[in-house]
Parts: sequence; structure tokens; C-alpha cells
Amino acid sequence: MRKWFLLISCMLLLACQQGAQQTQFVGTDITGADFGNSLKLTDHNGKARQLSDFKGKAVALFFGYTHCPDVCPTTMADLAHAMKLMGKRSDEVQVLFVTLDPERDTQQVLAQFVPSFDSRFLGLYGTPEQIAETAKNFKIFYAKQEQAGKSGYTIDHSAGVYAFDKNGKIRDYIKFGQKPEEIAHDLELII
Repeated sequence: MRKWFLLISCMLLLACQQGAQQTQFVGTDITGADFGNSLKLTDHNGKARQLSDFKGKAVALFFGYTHCPDVCPTTMADLAHAMKLMGKRSDEVQVLFVTLDPERDTQQVLAQFVPSFDSRFLGLYGTPEQIAETAKNFKIFYAKQEQAGKSGYTIDHSAGVYAFDKNGKIRDYIKFGQKPEEIAHDLELII
């Protein structure tokens, strides 16, 4: 009898360990972080937005700019692919793209760029001061780099995605380059 008890106990312990491994984020778990708790910007439809507008949904928040040659379109495409992988569960996620280039990323530009990846995605913009304050609140680095050519400049910036749970609490930092399957995994854990 004692052998059976030990065998069952070992099997339960192993199952719990495997279950715990399956519930870990691929990204960086930042649950409980004391930053990134607010934003007040306007979406590409002209509606004033803040994080609390999306309570009841998980939020994936990415900072970038529409003239970005590589990181931004890649990240947006990866988020769109992750949403497809999630199927119906993707309706429980809101992707937000915050521009770091309010000079060029007008409401009209964001209204074309952001939904081109997924019609549910929202682009957010504001004044240069609002963007600076929002970036500071989320510990986002960005700096304009003058460049010869027709665009005139690029913007160096932080390249990860913050993920929030349905209660608006920051939970995960999805690193640039995570595969869509990994992004979908992390978002499904948050849902």
C-alpha cells in the first residue's frame, strides 16, 4: 500500500511540475511592476483612449512608428499572426500601437497603417508632450536620428510589447523577435 501511495505521489508531483512549466511566459514576467499603469491618447478613429477602456480584454501594447524600416512592421505582422493562431480567443485581446513619431504619424496615417495588419488593432497618437510622458511612464527609450534621404530621420526605440491582463495589470514583456506561436502562448496565458 505504501508503495502505491509513493508512486501516486511522485506522479502527481511530476504532473504539477509539468503544469507549472506550461504556465510560464516565454517573454519576461513583469507581474507587479509599478510602471506602465496609464496612458491618455487618441485612437486612429479620433476617440480619446486610456488603458481602463479595455478592461475585460488582455492588451498588447507596442510603441513604434509607421516609417520604421524593420522592427515595427515585423512586430505588427507577428502580432497579427499570433492573433490568427489564437482563433476566437483573439477577440479577447486588444492590440494597441502607440506612435513615437507624432510629427508624421497623424490620425490618417495611423488609420491606414495599423488596421492593415488586423482590423481590430488600434493606433494611438498625441502631442509630442503626451507621447513623451507616455513613453516615460512605460520606460520606453526613443530618440530621433537625423538621416540623409527623403524620410529625413529614423527613430531608435525600445522594441518589446507590454501585455496586460483583463484587469489592466501589466504582466508580460514580449521581447522583439519572439515567434508568433510564443506571442500567442503568452497572450493565452494572460487571458
